[in-house]
Amino acid sequence: MLHTLLVGLGRSGRELHLPVLHKLRQTTAAGDPFAPEPPLGYDIRPAGEPVPGLVTVDSSAAARARLDPARTVVHLCTPPDQRVEVLRELAGLGFRRFLVEKPIGTDGAAVEAMRRLRDERGLALAVVAPWLHSTLTERLGRLVRSGSLGGLRRITVHQRKPRLRRSLSTPSHPSAFDVELPHSVGVALRLAGAGRVEAASWTDARAGTSVVPRMGTAQLTLRHEADVISEIDTDLTSPLRERSITLEFDAGTAVGHYPVSGEDPYAHLRVRPIGLPQTHEVFPDEALDACLLHVYRGFAAGADVTADFALQAEVVAVLERAKEQAAAVDRKGYLHVG
Repeated sequence: MLHTLLVGLGRSGRELHLPVLHKLRQTTAAGDPFAPEPPLGYDIRPAGEPVPGLVTVDSSAAARARLDPARTVVHLCTPPDQRVEVLRELAGLGFRRFLVEKPIGTDGAAVEAMRRLRDERGLALAVVAPWLHSTLTERLGRLVRSGSLGGLRRITVHQRKPRLRRSLSTPSHPSAFDVELPHSVGVALRLAGAGRVEAASWTDARAGTSVVPRMGTAQLTLRHEADVISEIDTDLTSPLRERSITLEFDAGTAVGHYPVSGEDPYAHLRVRPIGLPQTHEVFPDEALDACLLHVYRGFAAGADVTADFALQAEVVAVLERAKEQAAAVDRKGYLHVG
């Protein structure tokens, strides 16, 4: 059985990982694969209010004194630009199994530093990738592989969420590319293969006189193998929530909607073959639950997670090239508006 150490008690650790861990402990069979003790956690920032259902300590050394590293999964939920140093510190204390929040780094240098640490210290690094464990993504993948709608030609993703308050009050990401796009870029690479960046841009988040650079919108165009095009956009200033994906094939279209929150964890999928009736399915899709359970079971069984890391490293590389292109557009003065 595996214990849990949550490092970073911001929104990801406190509001996403912790509730899912509690639910999995209650719904999975005894000993599969969670230890019965409550999770342990600490924050690299000054301690805030107590977190229900979590035993907190004030340092990594204090966590090491209470846990056996050989039987612990560390959830690394710190801001992306701080993860390498925290990973190095925890690896030095003997922890070996890590579940890292996306993105695994903000650039290739950070990813390479994590890869070196992994190889030098013999670490198992899994990445939080709910969309890759989503039932909707699995069904879309089956459509692509089956060829029932012909060849895949285009992927379009819209990710919209009202995030202004968080962006203005607690900056934690360098750009809008680092918030939602790690999910969708991973799906696009899985469905259509490797891709190169053809176009990218971003805008600032603005509310009155307050401005957060690069945290408004982001747009990305990828060209994949066999000339499949992915167009992905995100709007972190939107008043509406949307996580939609459209796949255009030679002989039809599939339109999917991922759940926008844990309050209503259902996905929708409409498949429209040319010349045939449309089908519409609604099904449960608790992707973060599936992701965490998959990782814990894999760690308990000693599974190799290097392929997951490789895909996420490719996601970071794509997003790094996108940010370089967006910055180049910015310098020309074309796009720097809210």
